[in-house]
Amino acid sequence: MLRPPAVPLRPPAPRASVLPPPRAANPNTDPTTTTTTTTADAAATMGAAAWWRRALGQRFNPAGVAAVAAVAASEPRLALPHVSVQDIRWLDWAELRRAGFRGVVFDKDNTLTAPYAPALWPPLAAAFDQCRAIFPPGALAIYSNSAGLKEYDPDGIDARAIEAAIEGVHVIRHDIKKPGGAAKEIESYFGCSASNLVLVGDRYFTDVVYGNRNGFLTVLTEPLKFADESYIVRRVRKLEAYIISYWDKKGHKPIKHSLLPDARRIVKFDPYDDSITSRV
Repeated sequence: MLRPPAVPLRPPAPRASVLPPPRAANPNTDPTTTTTTTTADAAATMGAAAWWRRALGQRFNPAGVAAVAAVAASEPRLALPHVSVQDIRWLDWAELRRAGFRGVVFDKDNTLTAPYAPALWPPLAAAFDQCRAIFPPGALAIYSNSAGLKEYDPDGIDARAIEAAIEGVHVIRHDIKKPGGAAKEIESYFGCSASNLVLVGDRYFTDVVYGNRNGFLTVLTEPLKFADESYIVRRVRKLEAYIISYWDKKGHKPIKHSLLPDARRIVKFDPYDDSITSRV
């Protein structure tokens, strides 16, 4: 797989603590103050509990585990992407448009952004601008297991933050984690079948399985940043890679897509690799 030239990365912005403020050691005994303090403490405790449920839920995905078992038992090719690239800089958006695709659906964490960050990963900015220029307004969306998922983002606060940070992208609100569920929310937003859309993500057993089950053209990217991922997610990635490698050795191939039988058409050469350029 081709790799980009080294790009200096911006240091991550400081993140506010997600834990509630500590409780006062000696609250005032005035009844009004006591009531106010107790109410604030209760709200803070509920907020912390909600955060932990969300964090644990994002790290352990029962639907993803079930998908591994189901795919392993029935159809391994559902976990195989149509094409794998380093990141979105390797994709030829114009070729995708010429092939008849009407929009692009991105996973968020480690596909477009660092884990849990709202802003676009800086080295991807030019490639994302190219994508936004080639597809019509409203044709780029994020479908994430964090932002926009009603279980963890019921009020759409995270979704709106991302839409404000990444111009031209819409975060689709939905009820069920990938790889579970159909593509009804996505198809409703785009006004077309999922078979006319591209799904880009960094996980075999969530993004790719979900995309292949619903008829998308599936593109797998490598994760942008491991540092902020949990230990569990890193271990699951290794397990996924081992299983995919095993299936590849067994001769399993990706599902053919009707709009793009040869997905290699959409992969660019590395413009910085003189050895490749000289052979073209």
